[in-house]
Amino acid sequence: MMKNHPFHLVDYSPWPITGAFGALAAMVGMINWFHFFNANLLIISNLILMMVMLQWWRDIVRESTFQGHHTLVVALGLRWGMILFITSEVLFFLSFFWSFYHSSLAPSIDLGMNWPPKNIISFNPSSIPLLNTLILLSSGLSITWSHHSIMENNFNQASQSLAITIILGLYFTFLQGIEYLEAPFSISDSVYGSSFFMATGFHGLHVIIGTTFLVVCLLRLQLNHFSTTHHFGFEAAAWYWHFVDVVWLFLYLSIYWWGS
Repeated sequence: MMKNHPFHLVDYSPWPITGAFGALAAMVGMINWFHFFNANLLIISNLILMMVMLQWWRDIVRESTFQGHHTLVVALGLRWGMILFITSEVLFFLSFFWSFYHSSLAPSIDLGMNWPPKNIISFNPSSIPLLNTLILLSSGLSITWSHHSIMENNFNQASQSLAITIILGLYFTFLQGIEYLEAPFSISDSVYGSSFFMATGFHGLHVIIGTTFLVVCLLRLQLNHFSTTHHFGFEAAAWYWHFVDVVWLFLYLSIYWWGS
């Protein structure tokens, strides 16, 4: 059917309703796991959600790369969508920082009027946290290198630098896992433990999501899905990764360095 406008009117899709049912099942499955220690429904619902995500994003890749539906106007809408999404993520992490500073600037008598609270042994900010900071800053450089390589039509360097970024992201996750295993306190150890694990844990989850995003971009780069002028999928991943970098800098300075 011919159209005389630059917008993309999407076809009927089963994925929104399927994803909604998967999310509902995940919530019920998580409650079932917490109360009855049965994770079967949670596992099934997560498999459903992963299937929906794979097929929904597959359809979007087809619409943008092969069917040409992502015009300049559509791409502009996608950019604003990503900007607003990252803004919502900034506010999400702002709540954790607000909670941390609210508790640390005026520690209550229950915490011994100290921060960190009595009997809490905090991490040394000059060990793994500093190494993780250097890793993420380096990954910010390599993702920028990859972006400029795509714009200059140098897809060999773009692939190499993107692979370096992915390796650094995986290394960061590995080191944070070791840090959690060796932690001298838990999430239930006063507001300090809650603030620490909620903030750094959600950041770690964002690193895993961002790394997955970059792996998909690397696969698409190998399949020649990106051009010098049409690569917003990669650009969105780069924006997200830079957001993850900046949040980590604030986490390191606030929780690991100042808060210890």
